[in-house]
Amino acid sequence: MSMGRLTDKVIVVSGGTKGVGCAFAKAAGAQGAKVVLGGRDEKAGHRIAESICSSGSDAVFVRTDIKRIADCRNLFDEAYKRFKHIDGFFNYAGVTPVSPLDTCDEATFDEVMTVNFKAAFFCCQQAVKYMRMSGGGSIVLTGSAHAWGGEKDRAAYACSKGVLITLSEHIAKNYASEKIRCNYLTLGWTATEGELALRSALGESEEELRRRAAAHLPMGKMPEPMDYIAALIYLMSDESKIMTGSIFRMTAGEYI
Repeated sequence: MSMGRLTDKVIVVSGGTKGVGCAFAKAAGAQGAKVVLGGRDEKAGHRIAESICSSGSDAVFVRTDIKRIADCRNLFDEAYKRFKHIDGFFNYAGVTPVSPLDTCDEATFDEVMTVNFKAAFFCCQQAVKYMRMSGGGSIVLTGSAHAWGGEKDRAAYACSKGVLITLSEHIAKNYASEKIRCNYLTLGWTATEGELALRSALGESEEELRRRAAAHLPMGKMPEPMDYIAALIYLMSDESKIMTGSIFRMTAGEYI
């Protein structure tokens, strides 16, 4: 296998079986990284890991229910046990339910905060623990344009993504001396499987969704999962070794 931009780096991806997480896992493998996928879909996880291995790199799937902190810890324990170091963590796992301030129930609020913030917090705890032992590393937190106020029907979600900015800047400020960096990748309104399923449940077809999004987004087109891959490879590579505490905005011009 030829040398890639991520050759021999060990990268953990939460939510690695779907959407941008899956797309990045495959791309990272193609760039020479050893990839550890966390997720609940065992069939998809093993299939993705096998495809990365068949391309000449190495990968393993670790079944992870991100709502269980023990599973978050196990994801990193298994990664370090197998590869003896951890160089990168892409926190992609998340949920985006309808959650307006005036009607959001406690169960929805708790799920959003548990998956989008609490799990990210404890995954980052593990990432810092093992990156410290590995001489440093790169953490990328998945952000959203909703973090800057958000749409009216996404109050809990907006808050969960806003607090990740604070977590990103906290890590950047306090762990730079250990060569551990953290950046916030602001994703736009993306045509992922989860987004399509959510809209379908609300009675909107993919075609209708894309048409509505195109009319709303300044660039006139929904981002696709592959649109973020070049940025993620850069953020995980040594090319960005002095970049930390930054907000990478890739939203097709959307600024909520």
